[in-house]
Amino acid sequence: MKKTNLQKKPVDSLALSHQFVEESFDRVTGAELLHGNDVRLLKDAAENYPAWLAAIESAKDRIFFESYIIHEDEQGALFADALIKKAQAGVSVKLIYDWMGGFGKTSRKFWRRLREGGIEVRCYNPPTFFDPLMILVRDHRKCLIVDGQIAFVTGLCVGQDWVGRPQKNMPPWRDTGVEIRGSAVAEVERTFANVWAMMGAPIDKDLLAKRENFPKTGNVALRVVEGIPASSHIYRIDQILAAGARETMWITDAYFVGVPSYLQSIKDAAQDGVDVRILVPQGTDIGIIRDTTRSTYRALLEAGVKVFEWNGSMVHAKTAVFDGRFSRVGSTNLNIASWFGNYELDVLVEDADFGRQMQEMFLEDLRNSTEIVLADTQKPKQKGRKHKLKGKGAGSVRKATAGAINAATSIGAVITKQTPLGAAEAKLLFIVGAILLGFALLLIFFPRIASIPLVIILLLLALPTLLKALRNYRNY
Repeated sequence: MKKTNLQKKPVDSLALSHQFVEESFDRVTGAELLHGNDVRLLKDAAENYPAWLAAIESAKDRIFFESYIIHEDEQGALFADALIKKAQAGVSVKLIYDWMGGFGKTSRKFWRRLREGGIEVRCYNPPTFFDPLMILVRDHRKCLIVDGQIAFVTGLCVGQDWVGRPQKNMPPWRDTGVEIRGSAVAEVERTFANVWAMMGAPIDKDLLAKRENFPKTGNVALRVVEGIPASSHIYRIDQILAAGARETMWITDAYFVGVPSYLQSIKDAAQDGVDVRILVPQGTDIGIIRDTTRSTYRALLEAGVKVFEWNGSMVHAKTAVFDGRFSRVGSTNLNIASWFGNYELDVLVEDADFGRQMQEMFLEDLRNSTEIVLADTQKPKQKGRKHKLKGKGAGSVRKATAGAINAATSIGAVITKQTPLGAAEAKLLFIVGAILLGFALLLIFFPRIASIPLVIILLLLALPTLLKALRNYRNY
């Protein structure tokens, strides 16, 4: 009988680990890692808008523009003129805006002018009687693709807020985007085509860019993460990156309202020695979001997370950088609406040089921020690390690295001041309590009036459901 050779070839653990990480990212993001791209980091409207307008001006074949909001103001007029000019020159211009994003900010006259100028304009998800709850699903993406050769993925909408209002002494909103050249452009164009097809005739696939036709234009690898309702791609990738971070996890977000599981992943990283920092707005266009965000501070601070509030008019960026290697830029905010309810678009860049730029930008932002700290009577809870990380970044080397980063920021960033958290949560609790008390009193003294909103809600749910059931029954 022939003996079976049970000796196996040695396993390359490093290669196996890399393959495991890449396959995990593929699965969680639903996006393949694309190599050979050139990616440029663009800060604020001062860098983004001129790059967008230059790309539009250079267009020879097609322009695809998707923006949650295009304000009917000076900046909106500037982009409208640029797009109409190209449409009248024979360039195919397709534009998507969100109904809720444009509500109260852009008139029908504005969109009519674009259509009369030769632009194909589609509005995502206007309200409908048959699906009233669909109003919660929005197209929150912001992207621009020109000639299938250059793409922009960003957090910026179009509006004067991003440029600033000097006459009112209001500085520009702080925001971030990227310019992409290479095969990833084809993926960005594909995501646009997917949303475009939801509202009418689709774009002929033969007219879209093909990844295989792009030459290598740079050395950057990235994933184009297409957020669709219920996919939670960014939520899950942040969880993975938080679990694997060894040194730093720096996050900037405009409307941060973390669910318990997300907050726990951040706290776990901080308690395990990772330098976790979160930058959020101090001033915001949605006050209740700020109060809700502040209600999460105490638990984060007690776990060792550092929280900063931007001192400017508004920080609208949605970015993160993990260990200076993995960077995220795009439209997804860290809240339930963006994670589970919206169409979003982000890029996950895997590149050390780009990561270094992201870290430098974050440290620069801290110079114009206020660190939130616990009051003197409150000391952060000190917890032992649950486990020791092995390999690179472990032990004293890891601690020294984190300590050096902390010291460098303390000296170099020169945080303007520190604000004790105190009872910041009380404001949100007071608002909620007042609303509940008011409704309770209304029920006691005016039960018939108090029942009207409930009746309206029930009717809005019941009637469309019955009509839809009848329609489906007849079709069957």
